[in-house]
Amino acid sequence: MSEKVRSMFADIAGDYDKINSILSLGIHNAWRKKTVHMSGAKPGDKVLDCATGTGDLAFEFKETVGHKGAVVGTDFCKEMIELAPAKAEKKQLVVTFEVADAMDLPYDDNSFDVASIAFGIRNVDDPIRCLREMARVVRAGGRVVILEFGQPGGVMKVPYEFYSRYVMPAVGGWISGNREAYTYLPETSAAFPAGTEFLDLMEQAGVFAEKKSESLTGGIAYVYVGTVQDN
Repeated sequence: MSEKVRSMFADIAGDYDKINSILSLGIHNAWRKKTVHMSGAKPGDKVLDCATGTGDLAFEFKETVGHKGAVVGTDFCKEMIELAPAKAEKKQLVVTFEVADAMDLPYDDNSFDVASIAFGIRNVDDPIRCLREMARVVRAGGRVVILEFGQPGGVMKVPYEFYSRYVMPAVGGWISGNREAYTYLPETSAAFPAGTEFLDLMEQAGVFAEKKSESLTGGIAYVYVGTVQDN
């Protein structure tokens, strides 16, 4: 699965930001701000953003931690992360970008105050291993924060399912030339544990002293925060 996902993201990397903005109607910007807020990141903190893609969440964290803080963005897809440094330069933000796998991070224990992953944990082969690895590199009392799609209910359920099943593949496929990628993304979102089910995964990881979640936009997305326990 990992190689398939890597290849898929490499293929759509050049159009990824444009398609995200179109398909989310810009709401993903507010979701990232909420994620940083819930992480508790503050000026001077050191943050690791896993599956950073083209760097948008890493940039949001850098705005918060300031020049005294540090942000490292990693991704296992070289073609995606290669686009991030130019964006950082344009935004006049100093962020370090490195190719790395979220399930096997090349950092020492207790290296960061916060570790994050946005719309990436459903793409790893072993989400629990990923959670443990992210927690490993965060100091005790620090936070692991996850932004991921959910499955909305109520009045949002039917229109969202129609949008994700038909509109996303059509629009994403038309712009990127890879309809399969924009079929895969909503399909994995629909199948991945959300809400209390994801909190159960965090519990199984056995590395968090506290866990909480908050639904966004009627459950289309969730933010999860785990406070890393003492080893």
